[in-house]
Amino acid sequence: MNEIAISVRDLTVRFDQSVAVDAATFSVKKGETFGLVGESGSGKTTVLRVLAGLIREWSGAASVAGHDLTKQRPRSLARIAQLVFQDPYASLHPLHTIDRVLGEATAIHRLSEPNRRIEQVLRDVGLGPEFRFRFPHQLSGGQRQRVAIARALILEPTILLLDEPTSALDVSVQAEILNLLRRLRAERSLTMLLVTHNLAVVANLCERLAVMRRGRIVETMDTERLRRAEPEHAYTRQLIVASRGYDRANAAEIAFES
Repeated sequence: MNEIAISVRDLTVRFDQSVAVDAATFSVKKGETFGLVGESGSGKTTVLRVLAGLIREWSGAASVAGHDLTKQRPRSLARIAQLVFQDPYASLHPLHTIDRVLGEATAIHRLSEPNRRIEQVLRDVGLGPEFRFRFPHQLSGGQRQRVAIARALILEPTILLLDEPTSALDVSVQAEILNLLRRLRAERSLTMLLVTHNLAVVANLCERLAVMRRGRIVETMDTERLRRAEPEHAYTRQLIVASRGYDRANAAEIAFES
């Protein structure tokens, strides 16, 4: 029987009078890469932020690696699950060197051999030691995203929470980051929860996905069914049609199903 790494049951998040996430339920198996898909404002990033402990007002139940989440996330869970943000430039302090960015995590968690850890994790994400004392503005977008992934990995988590990790990158660089994530998953036996609006990314990296619309999960499916374009829900069909790019036939199909 497959062990469950992430479990979400009837998760509901409200901001003032609006419902951002409405009774979302799904689970991610250990070692799996699972996608949360939907248009902007569908609630998928909110789910990720709850699991990362960045949102504390929510109801329902959630667990990470067998640890039930509460409104106050214990620091020990940071060693288990780490979040990689969407915009690598915004998530890195512009006045801090990469050495300081990575070193802060080792200091906060009192990890031994910080120098060795920093050099090793830079190598693991495809950056050499020469990047250690550079600033974020001296790096390309893809290199900054590699640093953001390295910052998450330096605590040696078993779960990565990925918020649109390729959306701010050029198409060619997107492929490099996806290949990196696939390699890291195999080398470190990682479980990944990937939030994205890009169905091609999901088909490339994930085994299963959940489709969100207006805070609700409308469908859960495996990526083989996604590749065959055989969803059950009309909204998922709209996403598949939209992902093919604009033409009159696609636009007419979306308009017909709206």
